[in-house]
Amino acid sequence: MSIIITGRDLTIEDVVSVARHHTPVSLHPDALARIKRCRAMLEEKIVAKEIMYGVNTGIGEFSEVVLNDDQVKDFQKYLIYNHAAGIGDAMPEEWVRGAMLGRINVHAHGNSGCRPEITLTLVEMLNKGVTPYVCKKGSVGASGDLAPMSQIALLLMGEGHAWYEGEFLEGHEALKRAGIPVPGLEARDGLAAINGSNVLTAMSALMLYDTNRWLKQAEIATAMSLEALKANMRPYNSKIHEVRGFSGAIRSAAAIRKCVEGGDLIEGKIKCKVQDAYSMRSTPQVIGAAHDAVAWARTQVEIELNGVGDNPIFFPEENMQLSGANFQGTPVAVPMDMVGSVVTMVSVLSERRMNRLNNPALSVGLPAFLTKGAGMFSGLMLSQYTADMQIVEQRILSMPASIQSIPAAADQEDFVSMGMNTALKNFQILDNAWGILGIEFMAAAQALDFRDFAFGKGVQKAKEVIRKYIEFLDIDRPLYPDHNAMKDLVQRCEILHEVENLVGSLG
Repeated sequence: MSIIITGRDLTIEDVVSVARHHTPVSLHPDALARIKRCRAMLEEKIVAKEIMYGVNTGIGEFSEVVLNDDQVKDFQKYLIYNHAAGIGDAMPEEWVRGAMLGRINVHAHGNSGCRPEITLTLVEMLNKGVTPYVCKKGSVGASGDLAPMSQIALLLMGEGHAWYEGEFLEGHEALKRAGIPVPGLEARDGLAAINGSNVLTAMSALMLYDTNRWLKQAEIATAMSLEALKANMRPYNSKIHEVRGFSGAIRSAAAIRKCVEGGDLIEGKIKCKVQDAYSMRSTPQVIGAAHDAVAWARTQVEIELNGVGDNPIFFPEENMQLSGANFQGTPVAVPMDMVGSVVTMVSVLSERRMNRLNNPALSVGLPAFLTKGAGMFSGLMLSQYTADMQIVEQRILSMPASIQSIPAAADQEDFVSMGMNTALKNFQILDNAWGILGIEFMAAAQALDFRDFAFGKGVQKAKEVIRKYIEFLDIDRPLYPDHNAMKDLVQRCEILHEVENLVGSLG
């Protein structure tokens, strides 16, 4: 089953499906007709020698330089050469594929002015598994992700490099082996291939998808820690959250209740305090705020996925072209900066519960550092160190990138979004978050093994999954294999899948 590209209904799940799982795509016939109609209008304007930015003028500071007829075609080639800058390691395949999908969806509106061969070549590259080599760093997130998108566009001239069937090849060879003709670049084609924030938007879509799954696992880990700490479960009553009204908190409290249902704690069979510490009783409000931030970011990212980010933009119905700044990445960078910060925030909350599990003054009768041999053994003392180091790195990375503009292009581009920095650091934040949550899971499972009452069905299932990979810490052993195994387990979402299969969706 393929995803049909229309320009208007692409979702984050579609990006994941195509970028990560190689679902085929096809261009809707109406979208192809719109592309052809727009191109016909553009060619009429070129013949009429109408001045159009990036078609028969230079770009940026050189926008006032008018090109002659002989220069118009070659300009697109040199535009791509100049902008195929960047530096550093190769982007993961899924980032590049997601960006290509986003660019196809932009073209499907019929406002970009490129030849249909350009769009259809990108479709074939996705479907046949030709993935351009693109450096991770180099975009400032305004005028689009010009540097990384230009490395993709090199393939449209049979240049650059790409992976095909596991081999790293010259661009022309990758296309040849895949049976894809080289379309070349004519007037407007180059700029239409690169002028949008497609890379940072694709990265943000993937990150949001993973963040939602991470937050649901944070709720499972919360439930485990709450049971291990004999928490008062009244703060998770739906009435408390409904009367305030935040949908994220309502959702989070419901998810945690699902995990503890069927256990002695939620049924009032275990003695608990009248009121617990904030890290135990305010989790729905905190994770709920993260859910709400992710929901807003999702809205913004999906608007961008289905919008037109070109400059100029062509309107065939009005026989008009307008130059503006829809390439500006700020509408995505701002909510995604927030998403990075809330992942850090929820990680801090996770570590605070892990601290309570370790600390005999706070753990309601659990042994110090969750070991039976305190003194001879140190238990999970160093697991907390490991989590703390990662949280400090998250905090450093949580400074918004969208306020960090540095002017470029002789001050013609004097405010840029730095949205690529947002996208890059968000993946670092999330990479740490998998590990931090894994450590809480490991500590909670260890703590539950010291308790002798019945746990909630979801909690018990999560503990069983963890024990498939991590043994109870009876005597001290090197913990880094356990930490890495838990990080991998959380990232694979096996705990989430098993718990949801038992108790139903957590949101």
